[in-house]
Amino acid sequence: MRRKMRKMVAGNWKMNGLQVSLENIAELATAHDSARVDIMICPPATLLSKACEIARSLKIGAQDCHSAEHGAHTGDISANMIADCGAKAVILGHSERRANHNESDAIVRDKTSAAQSAGLTAVVCIGETLEQREAGETIAVLETQLKASIPDKVDPSRMVVAYEPVWAIGTGKIPTLEQITEAHQFCRRTLLKRFGSAANNVPLLYGGSVKASNAEEIFSLQNVDGALVGGASLAPVDFSPIIHALEATV
Repeated sequence: MRRKMRKMVAGNWKMNGLQVSLENIAELATAHDSARVDIMICPPATLLSKACEIARSLKIGAQDCHSAEHGAHTGDISANMIADCGAKAVILGHSERRANHNESDAIVRDKTSAAQSAGLTAVVCIGETLEQREAGETIAVLETQLKASIPDKVDPSRMVVAYEPVWAIGTGKIPTLEQITEAHQFCRRTLLKRFGSAANNVPLLYGGSVKASNAEEIFSLQNVDGALVGGASLAPVDFSPIIHALEATV
């Protein structure tokens, strides 16, 4: 089956950004109004509504959601609330959430179901730690996370998978091109076995110290359909070159 999905660059702002930071989203929206790839910004929840108002052709996503629709969950937001802001997607299972908030694959799976029920695209993050990489467990870890974090009844057309080796996030270290290729090829094969040809339309993003200086070579790899970018997505001067690098592959 011919792959029809659009490639994507997603910016995860994490716990960064005040009201003044909306100017960066407006600048990106103007600069990339006719982009040949999908561009998504995931600001903190405090900026979601206003970001959606100025996003134009950009997609706006959240960084997490609760699996419940509503209820006594102080400090949490539901997928329905995110959709009500106008956002189109949500990052789930990021390694920082898994580590700092003890999120298991089962929790990520339930959040993915909630996100899709609310009409959102679920950006499901997977990846191994340095210890798992050095122990030769990378493929086994990815297999477990793909199986347990993604529900059986998921709609592949509203799902993105982001491979983020935990040891490369924010460290400046990146896997070799061969290691990235191996991981992405495994993810594609695994998704195809589970969801059939529909899995060809699931973008596979690479994340982990992506920046302008390495984006071109990463995007040249087979089955790398874009990137989930952290710190380099905060300022247009850093993020735009990454977007242009992906557009050059289309």
